[in-house]
Amino acid sequence: MSTIFQGKKAAYFTLGCKLNFSETSTFAKLLGDMGVMTAGKGERADLCLINTCSVTDVADHKCRQAIRRMVRQHPGAFVVVTGCYAQLSPAKVNAIEGVDLVLGSNEKARLIQYLTEAWTEKNPTQALHRQHTVPTKDITSFQPSCSRGNRTRYFLKVQDGCDYFCTYCTIPFARGFSRSPSIESLVKQVEEVAAEGAKEIVLTGVNIGDFGKRTGESFLALIKALDEIGGIQRFRISSLEPDLLTDDIIDYCATSRAFMPHFHIPLQSGSDEVLCLMHRRYDTALFRHKVERIKRSMPYAFIGVDVMVGTRGETPEAFEQTFSFLKQLDISQLHVFPYSERPGTAALRIPLVVSEQEKRERSQRLLTLSDEKLHHFYQQHIGQRMEVLFEQAPRGRAMHGFTKNYVRVELPPNPDNNLLDNQIRWVTLERFNRDGSALMATLDKEP
Repeated sequence: MSTIFQGKKAAYFTLGCKLNFSETSTFAKLLGDMGVMTAGKGERADLCLINTCSVTDVADHKCRQAIRRMVRQHPGAFVVVTGCYAQLSPAKVNAIEGVDLVLGSNEKARLIQYLTEAWTEKNPTQALHRQHTVPTKDITSFQPSCSRGNRTRYFLKVQDGCDYFCTYCTIPFARGFSRSPSIESLVKQVEEVAAEGAKEIVLTGVNIGDFGKRTGESFLALIKALDEIGGIQRFRISSLEPDLLTDDIIDYCATSRAFMPHFHIPLQSGSDEVLCLMHRRYDTALFRHKVERIKRSMPYAFIGVDVMVGTRGETPEAFEQTFSFLKQLDISQLHVFPYSERPGTAALRIPLVVSEQEKRERSQRLLTLSDEKLHHFYQQHIGQRMEVLFEQAPRGRAMHGFTKNYVRVELPPNPDNNLLDNQIRWVTLERFNRDGSALMATLDKEP
């Protein structure tokens, strides 16, 4: 262990997806193993690490704000910026006053090496404004990650990058082409966290259904191998493309030991014409088939759906097709994203542009529909007796957890509630909480 890390304090900030949060947690663990402590609230850090997102122009703006805020809050700290925005716009990030090191998607795996080199310089100012990024085609590294940070659930990174190049998306440029580790290595990571007492793991990645594409393995083989690991009682699959969500995967999850009846499937549009403009690899008929197959084998499965509104080419008629399609589907919740222009994407060549006002109106209609569907889904569970994995509640919030099929559950205030963190307990679901975001429950006696 290098003495240059001993006694230093680090502050972390993450923007974007669960994959980013998982990677930041892994950075914190790596640095913690080297002797770096996490700075407490109000403490000045020696190191600031910001893991960025670039899925929209709003995300870019939030990244710049976060970087400047961290620089102000921790004067004199060594500031490292990584993630998608750092990969796509390294010069812009490097130009922000106070930034010392910019690491792209290929270089972030060597964070400790870069920090060691910078902190052992005789003249520390020589380390300032270093930029390390490579072109998309040269992004080949895979940084393992299985960490929980300050959460109860662990997040296991099983894949990175994407080969799809949808017309609206910059993620393949930021993350590189699809790549994944071996099943053997992932099983080893899961066995290690099982020994730490983990009970639930979420599989994360950019396009996880592409797992094993270049290694001869498959996502189905991965989940079968993970399902055999003792100790882990719950696995959840994060976003899985509908064309890669095979019937075999659905059927296996329906009878598996530990994979939960919980799916997150990106639709993006309910118009086949718009799906074609987006270069998506499925149509609405295939998407409907996947939802119906899930519901036949797992009637109470939670199905979350991503949908994008206001993309170039989305006529009023196309949006109405999307609204009607989603209204008819037996799904649980919508994750609604207004389209954002991204430099260098093929979507910019599509002539029809949707106004910002129209995007807001379409988004609101879908958000209202989502609220109705989630309320209906939760309502079906009132009066049922179910198992809940409880999570540490943020200060001032009710103790909460999730059922196997992802119904959020809250307990009435009780000083002993915090003892339930990472515990699976039987409860009876009773009523909606005050804002309708969860079901209130009472603890049952163990069966």
